Amino acid sequence: MTRERRGRSERPDRPVRRDVQRSPRPGGAAGARAAASDRTSSRRRTSTVTDPGTRRTRESASAARKSAAVETPRRPWYRRPSVMGVVGVVVVVALGLVAWFTPLLSVRETDVAGATSISGEQIRQVLAVPQGQPLLRVDTEGAAQRVAAIPKVASARVQRVYPSTIRVTVTERVPVVFVDSPGGTHLLDAEAVDYEIAPPPPGVPRLVTESPGWGDPSTEAAIEVLESMPPQLRGQVGQVAAKSISDISVTLLDGRIVVWGGTEKSERKAAVTLPLLTQPGQTYDVSSPDLPTVR
Repeated sequence: MTRERRGRSERPDRPVRRDVQRSPRPGGAAGARAAASDRTSSRRRTSTVTDPGTRRTRESASAARKSAAVETPRRPWYRRPSVMGVVGVVVVVALGLVAWFTPLLSVRETDVAGATSISGEQIRQVLAVPQGQPLLRVDTEGAAQRVAAIPKVASARVQRVYPSTIRVTVTERVPVVFVDSPGGTHLLDAEAVDYEIAPPPPGVPRLVTESPGWGDPSTEAAIEVLESMPPQLRGQVGQVAAKSISDISVTLLDGRIVVWGGTEKSERKAAVTLPLLTQPGQTYDVSSPDLPTVR
């Protein structure tokens, strides 16, 4: 007895395990249904435990959105796109009315560019734009046409330069040939326009044709031949004669004659003429540039 009690007293105390008594489950199909019911109840208990946290998270996010919506201030009325668009249109219309009816943006200066032989005063008189006229009311196209009507002007452009300047840019005609007539020496430009009676500038050759002037085929063909020549050859030309568009000849300053023919292959003819002129002779025929002759 003593040994048995001693043995029991030397064992460490252990917690008493109390098993939960479970009711016996029926077997068969009823047992399976009971097991499924237990699993369903377990899932429900689990979802019941986790659902409150999820709801709290959703409620916190919704509260944050509502708080941000409340804390974000609305744009002032003057910063709304629709209001700004209306204000912009009103401002543009107001500026247009000011520029059209008031002298705030009016003509105070006329600038002329590109004129060398035409005086600026002559161009301003023909321009006919009064000082003090609002810039928007200046008919720039009509003014350019009036300036281009000056015989020595090939083209003209009129621009508004804000706040108060009208700029006129002209391109003057340049003589390429002159024609002798009882009334004087007529100057013709590259378009065969007879624009002035004046002494020819140095280096401008004489044109000899039956009806010199704009619209004459022989005149235009002769000018085309001159335009195709390189500067070193053209500078030697004293006269160009055109009996027809296919019978053109050039007389050099030293009296030698170059028979050119028509306007076809003019660049090739010019290239052949330059070395050909180094040979002695009086007449150089390059009308057939592949078979030139000297006599």
